[in-house]
Amino acid sequence: MSKKIVVGVGVFIRENDKVLLVRRSRDPGKGKWAIPGGRLRFGEKIKDAAIREIEEETGLKVEITKLMDVVDVFTKDSKGRLKEHFVIIDFEGRVIGGELRASSDALEARWVDKSSIHKYELTESTAKFLQQYL
Repeated sequence: MSKKIVVGVGVFIRENDKVLLVRRSRDPGKGKWAIPGGRLRFGEKIKDAAIREIEEETGLKVEITKLMDVVDVFTKDSKGRLKEHFVIIDFEGRVIGGELRASSDALEARWVDKSSIHKYELTESTAKFLQQYL
């Protein structure tokens, strides 16, 4: 088993009383709803990765407005052993263009009214994040 740390980015986007969420197409959290984001590529700047990932997953062009949080996400194998370690850097952003559509990286992308977020099956890290920042 490889013992590497994967760096990921997420972008929290809120418009009026709605939050942008995507349903993940792969692990960690496959099939669950999350803040859009993804992995940092070698040699890529963190904010550039965040902007790229949002456009890839949602079709939206965003501007990063501030750093919000840095969290660790651990996944385990079927025997309970540590499988992966992700360090996720979460930003806040605002939409500056594009049209909302899901891509191959996301099963769905939608604006969710914050009063109905409890109806969605969220990734654990997204649930904690939204509890803190909504």
